[in-house]
Parts: sequence; structure tokens; C-alpha cells
Amino acid sequence: MLSQEEIKEIEQTLQQYPNKRAACIEALKTVQRNRGWVSDETISDLGELLEMTPDELDNVATFYSLIFRKPVGRHIIYICDSVSCYVMKYQEILNFLNKELGIKCGETTMDNRFTLLPIPCLGACDHAPAMMVDNDLHGDLTRDKMADILKKYE
Repeated sequence: MLSQEEIKEIEQTLQQYPNKRAACIEALKTVQRNRGWVSDETISDLGELLEMTPDELDNVATFYSLIFRKPVGRHIIYICDSVSCYVMKYQEILNFLNKELGIKCGETTMDNRFTLLPIPCLGACDHAPAMMVDNDLHGDLTRDKMADILKKYE
């Protein structure tokens, strides 16, 4: 069930769009910002509010890789797997993260601290390999830098 705060925020967002359906991405982002992810129940509730079927809304939610349809960790690590990062030893950084965190891409640590996700580009080719933790961009990554970076996100 959507909270009153979520409904209020979504209704304010609706005023900026020509129709309710056009606001679906912003509505999904509102729910995710408040809950961390978007559940099936929330998809149904949002569908009613936006006059969309749950399937229509789920199609939008699953198309966008930054809308989470299952619970994620407190911190999201997006590791860039673009050609530039790949050439600049992205695989070493990924191997380090896999070993250090005990997870593979698409998984969350047992303590729910981190979720590791691939991303096709962070726009930091001049600082490859790169990753983003939450909203913080980290470039010119080396194995030596990684432990210090992860410590910042306790």
C-alpha cells in the first residue's frame, strides 16, 4: 500500500505531465526513494493511481535498470563494463569485488551492505576503470584503492 506521503508526492508530480501514464517513471522513482525498491504490491497500487495495468507498469519498471524490482543493499555498486573500462582492467576490479564482498554481479551481500550491478557506461572513460557507489563516482581504480573505497560505506 502506498503511504500518504508517497501519494502526495506522486500527485504533485502528476501536475507536471500531460497525463498520468507519462509520470510512471517518476512515480516508480518516488516509491524506490522511499522504500529502496518497488514490490509487486506497489506496482499494483501505482497502476491504480496512474490508470495503468500492473503489467504495463511492470514492463516500464523492468526496462529501466535503475528501478529495482527486488530488495537491494544499503549501498549500490555500479561497476562500468564498457569497452574502455574493460580494456583498462575492469576484470581485475570485478574479481576483487567478487572476492572481497563474496558476491557476483546482481547479488547482495549477506549483511545487506552492498549490491553489485554492472552498468554499460558511467561517462568516465578518461578515468577507466570506474565504478559508482550510490552517487559517488570513483575512477582510475586499482586493487589497492578498492579496500579504502569500500571502507567509506560502512
